[in-house]
Amino acid sequence: MTANLHSRESRRALRIKVGIVLLNWNGCEDTKVCVSSLRELRYADYEIIVVDNDSSDGSAAQLRKEFPEIAVIETGWNRGFSGGCNVGIRRALSQGADFVWLLNNDTKVDPDALQAMIDKTFNTPDVGACGSAIYCMDSPQCVQAWGGGYINFWLGRSRHYLRPVPDDSIEFITGASMLISREAIESVGFLDEGFFMYWEDADYCFRLRAAGWKLAVAGQSRVWHQGSASVGRGSAKLDRYFNASAARFFEKYARAPAIPRWAGVMLRMGKRFIARDWERARAVWAGGTGA
Repeated sequence: MTANLHSRESRRALRIKVGIVLLNWNGCEDTKVCVSSLRELRYADYEIIVVDNDSSDGSAAQLRKEFPEIAVIETGWNRGFSGGCNVGIRRALSQGADFVWLLNNDTKVDPDALQAMIDKTFNTPDVGACGSAIYCMDSPQCVQAWGGGYINFWLGRSRHYLRPVPDDSIEFITGASMLISREAIESVGFLDEGFFMYWEDADYCFRLRAAGWKLAVAGQSRVWHQGSASVGRGSAKLDRYFNASAARFFEKYARAPAIPRWAGVMLRMGKRFIARDWERARAVWAGGTGA
């Protein structure tokens, strides 16, 4: 597993290369902001890879024109989050990346965000994936997620930690910012493309932990995240994707999958009923039941 190298000089000598994977779907302006912030990273050896998931807004051409130094890969069809990220991961590994940083395109990063994750990973044995302290874009001091969170297998829901916690409390790193070592990827494989959108990060981290890898959070790695920019907050499409992926996750990992699956569906439908949002209630049911 990952070597425990403590000196920054040793890491420089190794020329640790990082492939930064951004998934874009009709989010050109967000991606431009993200890439602009990545240009300010205080880290020497990285490649920015934008995977365009069949956008209709001319994203690929615009990004190539404005940022000629980055790699822009067009998938030709919408492969979902897992499928699109896997395209970028394969590209990064083929170019010799030692780590892959999965980063949402609707983020801005602190110049030291990548170095902080590299430092944390090399100073903590057997870390397969490392996360960032993620803050809200519209309220920069508000913590959106301390790296990741945990799963409630009774209520069928996931929750982010909103304050610093010990690394061994983290059950998953959020895919909004996840640094994965090459060794970990070679150990457990790629993201499960059965998760079109949502819960793929939890699934991947459960697979890592089952294989003996640890998770960690670098508190000095600061990332600001808009959230749900591609499909829109509070959309029926989001509800359908979320609940379909939740059902798949609990079928894979729960001892009694029906309990968290139906508890989660009922809780989320109840919230939509209270709000009299019938379209979203139907979307929760459709996603959770596969209807």
